[in-house]
Amino acid sequence: MLKDPVFPDRLAQDYRRAGLDPRMMAIMDYVVKITRSPVETSEADVAALLEHGLTDDDIYDVIQTAAIYNFNNRVASAAGFIPDRKQHTAFRG
Repeated sequence: MLKDPVFPDRLAQDYRRAGLDPRMMAIMDYVVKITRSPVETSEADVAALLEHGLTDDDIYDVIQTAAIYNFNNRVASAAGFIPDRKQHTAFRG
């Protein structure tokens, strides 16, 4: 979909150096914050996203997407799941 096979890996390795625009950088900063320290989030975080043009619905989409990934990753970690080589490449173009 991205037509750039390197970008997803750059994003996963360090989104801060992946060449994101300011809007996407704000989204990623928020996702990291709600993942690592959700109790530290505030209305100021939401206001910053609104300033970047996100709507309330957009922000809830970001929150819900991050929450689903966080949930799935925690379940996989707790279950001791380690991806095998076949699964690692299953969804890569």
